[in-house]
Amino acid sequence: MQQLPLGVQLKERATFASFLTGDNAELIEHLQAVAVSGAGSVTWLAGSPAVGKSHLLQAVCSLAGSHGRAGYFPLAAIAAVTPEFIAGAGGLDCVCMDDLQVVAGDPAWESALFGLYRQLETRRAILVIAAEQLPGQLGLGLADLQSRLAAAANFVVQPLNEEQQLAALTLRAKLRGLELPDETGRYLLRRLPRDMATLAELLDTLDVASLVAQRRLTIPFIRDVLEKTPQA
Repeated sequence: MQQLPLGVQLKERATFASFLTGDNAELIEHLQAVAVSGAGSVTWLAGSPAVGKSHLLQAVCSLAGSHGRAGYFPLAAIAAVTPEFIAGAGGLDCVCMDDLQVVAGDPAWESALFGLYRQLETRRAILVIAAEQLPGQLGLGLADLQSRLAAAANFVVQPLNEEQQLAALTLRAKLRGLELPDETGRYLLRRLPRDMATLAELLDTLDVASLVAQRRLTIPFIRDVLEKTPQA
């Protein structure tokens, strides 16, 4: 994965191909169309932590970055982040802003975000924002910013049910070249927190461990790996 001009390096596997759609078909169709068309638009993704918002933002960046300049800005991942973090983002073709709730209510940040919004609007560039709440629930103090974001295409990312989580885990494993039997996948879902970020990190660990040990992903093998990792 190439380094984008601004923002943070994307996770190599955070693409639309590795995201199980579940009950988010309309959202996925919308985001893919936005990323491919390059036409100016604003999209807001709301949802609880670990529901897949960051994955989708990075997938948009990855796709949009194949034909333009895109940047991913994870506000919660940067310690003591200041508005200077997004300086110059107005020159990009696609801006994906993650965890906006961490700066909501900060006058300096809201002013910078409104300025960025106007720049992207003028250039007909793409803006995709994710937060835990919808714009009207976020406590934004700048009325002009809130009204514009509330008028964007707003979606709530739907979590996966148990069977969908199993299918997502199997898909992620397959993309790594791993065979994950159903019984092994169900064991992992019982054993670990049911969020795809944690499960994806474990799959990275299992990928390396199975390659080194030349072992299949059986329950005894995974149990042995888990006992040697912080998740155990």
